[in-house]
Amino acid sequence: MTSLTGPRRLLVAGLAIASALVLTGCNPGSGAVEDFPGLPVAEEEAEGEAGGEETDLGGSTEEETDEEDVVDAPEPTGDEPYVQYLDDGGKLAITIWGSSTCPVVPTELNVVAEAGEGNAVEAVLPEPETRPCTADFVPHTTVFWTPVYTTTTEPLEVTVGDQVVTVPIK
Repeated sequence: MTSLTGPRRLLVAGLAIASALVLTGCNPGSGAVEDFPGLPVAEEEAEGEAGGEETDLGGSTEEETDEEDVVDAPEPTGDEPYVQYLDDGGKLAITIWGSSTCPVVPTELNVVAEAGEGNAVEAVLPEPETRPCTADFVPHTTVFWTPVYTTTTEPLEVTVGDQVVTVPIK
């Protein structure tokens, strides 16, 4: 057996590094992709806004919006977070209601049961704020890539703190 020398060794090393980079790129991290105050805009609403007929007031007419395309925002009860898929299941949005000055922002999304074995994730929450917070009650949304080892073809259980929310099949 001959050993690899010179250019062949560099070629093999380069292919190994390139393969590692490609495989890493296919598995998005568990950290947040996006974080913002408010609710995410439903895909149907965003599409409706893009192709609407303009009125003389600068807004869209009511005729262009089908009733079945409108997604009702959840009632801010504070009892549980609101979780939904975005981008055809490519992302997962977690909305938590609370103070606008001290929002609860999940830091990671970890798989606790893979697809076919429970399909469940857990949102890691930071320690509670110790500084004074306003007493308002507003939504704050954090968006994550949908984890690789989960599926949108079966219900997804999302644990946020001590609450478990089931996201329906996409």
